[in-house]
Amino acid sequence: MSNGHYRMDMPANEPAFRYLPGSEERENIQRELERQMGEVVKIPLIIGGREIWTEKTGVCTVPHLHSHVLAEYSVAGEKELRAAIDAAMEAKAAWESMPSEHRASIFLKAAALLTGPYRAVVNAATMLCQSKTVHQAEIDSACELADFFRFNAYYAQQIYEEQPNHAPGEWNRLEYRPLEGFVAAVTPFNFTSIGGNLPSAPALMGNVVLWKPASSVVLSNYYVMKVLLEAGLPAGAIQFVPCSGADMSRFVLRDPRLAGFHFTGSTGVFESVWSMVGQNIRNYRSYPRLVGETGGKDFIFAHKSASVKALVSALARGAFEYQGQKCSAASRAYIPASLWPEVKEGVLKAASQIRTGDVSDFSHEMGAVIDKNAFESITAYIDEARQSADAEVLCGGYDGSTGYFIYPTVIEAKRPDYKTMTEEIFGPVLTVYAYPDEAFEEMLKLCDSSTPYALSGAIFARDRGIIVHMEEALRNSAGNFYINDKPTGAVVGQQPFGGARASGTNDKAGSRLNLYRWVSPRTIKELFAADEEGGIL
Repeated sequence: MSNGHYRMDMPANEPAFRYLPGSEERENIQRELERQMGEVVKIPLIIGGREIWTEKTGVCTVPHLHSHVLAEYSVAGEKELRAAIDAAMEAKAAWESMPSEHRASIFLKAAALLTGPYRAVVNAATMLCQSKTVHQAEIDSACELADFFRFNAYYAQQIYEEQPNHAPGEWNRLEYRPLEGFVAAVTPFNFTSIGGNLPSAPALMGNVVLWKPASSVVLSNYYVMKVLLEAGLPAGAIQFVPCSGADMSRFVLRDPRLAGFHFTGSTGVFESVWSMVGQNIRNYRSYPRLVGETGGKDFIFAHKSASVKALVSALARGAFEYQGQKCSAASRAYIPASLWPEVKEGVLKAASQIRTGDVSDFSHEMGAVIDKNAFESITAYIDEARQSADAEVLCGGYDGSTGYFIYPTVIEAKRPDYKTMTEEIFGPVLTVYAYPDEAFEEMLKLCDSSTPYALSGAIFARDRGIIVHMEEALRNSAGNFYINDKPTGAVVGQQPFGGARASGTNDKAGSRLNLYRWVSPRTIKELFAADEEGGIL
C-alpha cells in the first residue's frame, strides 16, 4: 500500500559519450565488440519468466560481414505464442495492482543499468546487429532508450496526477486503469531504443505485453530484455517471443484478449493488421488500441533565401547517417534552381568524404544496410535510375560481396514525380529535384501531395515571412517539422516523434500522448451527503 505521494523531477537527457581515442569508454566498447564477435549467443524465448527453447531457430548476422553469425535464437510457434498469452494474463492482476511508483522504479533502474554496466554490451550488440557506428549506437541504445525509460516514468506521474474537479459534498476521482487484456508490441530493426520502448511504455502503465522483436536484431533486443529482468521486471509482465509475422497475426492479433497493438514498421504491414482487426472486431473483448509509426518519404524543401552551407549539411547528414535507415531520413529534396549548382557541389563533396565500412573501425562513418532483402531493394532503385532518361545518378554505388554496403547516393530527378522522389526507399539514397525559382508555390503543393506519407520534413529559408508561409503550406505534411535543420534526430522530451497519413497514428513516442493510449480511465464519483428527500428538479 502506498502511504505517500511520491514525486520525481523531470529528468535530463542522458549525455552521449564521445568515444575519443584513449578514453575509457572507447576501450570498453572495443573489448566488448571483440568479445561479441568471438561467440555465438544462444537466445531462448522468455515466457512467464522462464527460458523456453524451440527446435525452430533463426540467426542474427553482421550486416557489414554477412557471413558472420552473432546469435542463434529460438522461434515461437503456435504453442509458444498461446502459452505466452496465457502467461501474460496470469501475471496481469499482480502487475497492474503493483503501485505505480514501484513499476516506475523498475524502469528507472533499467535506465541506470543500461547507462552503467550494460552500456558497452547493448551498444556493441547494436553496432554489430544493426551496423551502426559507435556514435549512432550511443545515441540510440544508450541515450534514447534510457530517456524513454526515465521520461515515460515522469509522464506517467503527470497523467496519474490529472484529476477532475469536485462539487460540494462529493469527491470525483479518475482511475487510469490498464487495458483489459494484453498488448502486442512488434518492433523494428533500426532502433534498439524503439525495440525497448514499444513493450515498456504499455507495461509501465500496468499492461502485460507480448514483444516480437525484428528477426535481424534479436540479439540487441535480448540484451534489453535482460536489463529489464535484472531491474526487477516481474515474470510475465513482458513476454519475449521472436516469431514470424504470419504467426503473430494468426495466433496473437486474432486472440479475443488482444487489447492493444504497439508497432513500428512498414505501412503495408500496419494496414494489413488494421484490416484484420476490423474484420475480427466482434471477436474482441474490447476494441483494440492500434498505435503505429510506419513509412515515410521525408523531405527537405529550400527557398531561394536559404543558407547554402546549412542546407548542404542537412542534406548530407539527414540522408546518410545510419545508411538512411532512420524513419526520418531525408529522402527527397526540392532545391531552387538558382541555388542548385552550389548545393550540388557541396553535397557531392560531403558524400565523397563519407567513409563506409566495418563499424568496428571507428574511422568509418557509415556501415551496411540491414540485410540482403534491403540491399536488393535499394540497389534496384539505383540501377533503374542509371537507366532512366528522367534521372541522373550523380554519385553512389554498392558492393554486396562481404557486407551489404551501399555508398552515399545522390540522384538528380528530371521530373518532380520521378519514382525515387515519391516512393519509400529506406537507404542512403537522396533524390533532388531542382525546381525553377518561380515555381515555388507549385512545388510546395507538390511536396505536400506527391506521397501518401507525413512523417518528417524540413524547410530552409532566411526570410521570416517565407518561413511562416512554408510552415502553413506544409502543416499536414509532417508530424515532425524542422526549420533550418535536418529532419532527423528527434530527442525524447524535446521533439516527440510520429507522423500521420500513411506514416502512422501520430501518437508521439516518448510523450504523455503515447502513454494515454495504454490506459482506460474510470471515473469514480463518491457522494458524501446523499439527497434523502427524493425530489425531482
